[in-house]
Amino acid sequence: MKIPKEIVDQAVAWRRYLHANPELGYEEHKTSAFIAEILEGLGIEVHRGLAKTGVVGVLKRGSSDKSIALRADMDALPLVELGDVAHRSQTEGRMHACGHDGHTAMLLGAASYLSQYGEFDGTIYFVFQPAEENLAGGRAMVEDGLFERFQIDQVYGMHNWPGRPLGDVCVNDTAMMASFDIFDISLMGRGGHAAIPEKSRDPIVAAAELVQHLQSIVSRRVSAHDSAVLSITQISGGETYNIIPEEVKLKGTVRALNESVRLEVKEQLIKAVETLPSLREVTGTIEYQDCYPATINTPDKAAKVRAIAAEVFSKEKVFEGLLPSMASEDFSFMLREKPGAYIWLGVDGEKPSAALHNPYYDFNDDVLPIGIRLWVSLAEQVGGGL
Repeated sequence: MKIPKEIVDQAVAWRRYLHANPELGYEEHKTSAFIAEILEGLGIEVHRGLAKTGVVGVLKRGSSDKSIALRADMDALPLVELGDVAHRSQTEGRMHACGHDGHTAMLLGAASYLSQYGEFDGTIYFVFQPAEENLAGGRAMVEDGLFERFQIDQVYGMHNWPGRPLGDVCVNDTAMMASFDIFDISLMGRGGHAAIPEKSRDPIVAAAELVQHLQSIVSRRVSAHDSAVLSITQISGGETYNIIPEEVKLKGTVRALNESVRLEVKEQLIKAVETLPSLREVTGTIEYQDCYPATINTPDKAAKVRAIAAEVFSKEKVFEGLLPSMASEDFSFMLREKPGAYIWLGVDGEKPSAALHNPYYDFNDDVLPIGIRLWVSLAEQVGGGL
């Protein structure tokens, strides 16, 4: 099966339009209207408004009640684009630096092919998700009834992956991406003159000791066979040279690849904040937010994706058992509800891709026909019990 040139050319045009017109999470009004118009033009049933700006296309053939959902994220990042491509962002301070423009174009290309030439028995759901970047649009779609309104049996997501050669299909049986939580810590002491520290209760000293201790949680409470990252990313406190401040604030993140490790790190972090500063007569409080769970594939669905990819491309382009990324992905919320898999698709051609979230990043259009073909091949298995 080869994707017709006219569909590939159209996907390139769509991708470049989206790149030039980026919108942030939950603000993808023009993007969702653009997607809906294309799907309607293909004769695909369209539902709008899930998670504010989400779009779901429904394409049914035959008599089977089996179904599959393919998901693409569509939001951009709050970043100034520094590249000089002809289709560079036309909105200052916004750019598609993570390839969601490419993800959307690939799924639209697959919808175009399947609506015209698709051979399948069942229902295909094309899920265009808002707000993947930090705003948990995947969770919002689930909470807004994605799996109640639509009888979806299984769900698949795909992300372009710089650092892997063009067309590599990477699918682990289990973990692909880490969980992601954030926390805000407040250390309240007693301020005073820097020349008379004994009359103060210094939250800066308490903060320094706490940061040092927190790094031992992963090294001493998490097995070397597991993975976790605890990072302090902000410290603020004090206003001038000769005053010991009343309060110091810290912020950071916790990431892990399985739920038990995530909960252990969370428990130890909270305990440390509530107890360690008290040795300095400083009060520690913490606000901990559970954000994204780890992205965990369903083993048999991951194996099926690899088998299909090996048949469509070649065994040499299919990989498993890769080190999971400690970055996170809100497709994890969908995989908690339904079986499925998350796929990394290599994008590096002769010239390596810029990194994700880099101001010079631009999606490699050469991957569009590869991604479309993979989506089509996966979708056409729906009636065969994928």
